[in-house]
Amino acid sequence: MLHLRLTPITRLFGTALIALSLAACAGANKKKQYAGSEDGDFVSGSSLPERQEGVSFLSGNVDRQSVSPVYFAFDSYEVEPGEAYKLDAVVRKLQGGSGQLIIAGFTDERGTWEYNRGLGERRAQAVRAHLLSLGADGSRIQTTSFGADMPADPASNEAAWAKNRRAEFGFTP
Repeated sequence: MLHLRLTPITRLFGTALIALSLAACAGANKKKQYAGSEDGDFVSGSSLPERQEGVSFLSGNVDRQSVSPVYFAFDSYEVEPGEAYKLDAVVRKLQGGSGQLIIAGFTDERGTWEYNRGLGERRAQAVRAHLLSLGADGSRIQTTSFGADMPADPASNEAAWAKNRRAEFGFTP
C-alpha cells in the first residue's frame, strides 16, 4: 500500500489551488452586467445580443428604422428641446411592444478613442434618463456606445460630423 506524506507546504498549496478553482467556477456563473438597466443586470429571456467590441447592434433582428436618431451639439450630451420630441415616439413604441430597447451613442471623429467612447455612453445615458422621465420602463432599456465607430457619414467636414453626433435606437422582439 502506498502512503503519501503531505508536508504543510504541500497542503497549503493544495488548499490554495482548490480555493482558486472554486472562485473561478463561481465567477463563471455570475450574471452578465449591462449598462443602462435598472440594476445593471441583463433581462433574462430577451434576445438582446451580447455586447461585443466592433459588432454592430444594428444587425440581426433589431428594428431601427421606425424612430429617428437624436442629434447632439459638439462635445455635448444634453438632449436639446428640438430633439426631445423624437423620444415620445420611442416611448410609445416601447410601451406598445414587449421587447427591449437598445440606445447606442455615437460621436464624430474628433477626440481620442477613449473620450469618444465615454461621450457616446453619456449621450446614450442622457437619452435613457429622458425616456425614464417620460414613463419608460428602465428594465427594458440597455445602453451602449460606439464612439466614433460606425459613422452615419464618413466624410470629414462639419455636415458629416453633425450627422455622426447622435443616439440611435434598436428594438428587439
